[in-house]
Amino acid sequence: PPVPQGEGMPETEKGSLTTHVLNTATGLPAAGLAVRLARLQEPGTGWTELVQRWTDKDGRCQPLLAPGQATAGTYKLHFETAAYWQGLGHTSFYPFVEVVFTITDPVQKLHVPLLISPYSYTTYRGS
Repeated sequence: PPVPQGEGMPETEKGSLTTHVLNTATGLPAAGLAVRLARLQEPGTGWTELVQRWTDKDGRCQPLLAPGQATAGTYKLHFETAAYWQGLGHTSFYPFVEVVFTITDPVQKLHVPLLISPYSYTTYRGS
């Protein structure tokens, strides 16, 4: 497909939902961390798992939702932080981190970064 004017990335590589994980104790990307995406079933409280990925050496993974895959609704990113910290020889206060968010505009690109240490985490809506 043609590259939209002003965009630096072909549409096939532009995900509508991306994440990256940074180890704030070392200042380095968190590589090899499992990330799962689930969508809340409406109505109800059950979650449907959509995809699982692992972070690469840059703490990033392939887009969790590709362009056109997102629909309005409530989603959850589940980060397997305990296994990551155990792999580094550390224990973690948080066995996993779940970030729940709502997609209201399915065509808008969303980026949800996670900053982790053994005893804290922070997330925000990135760009």
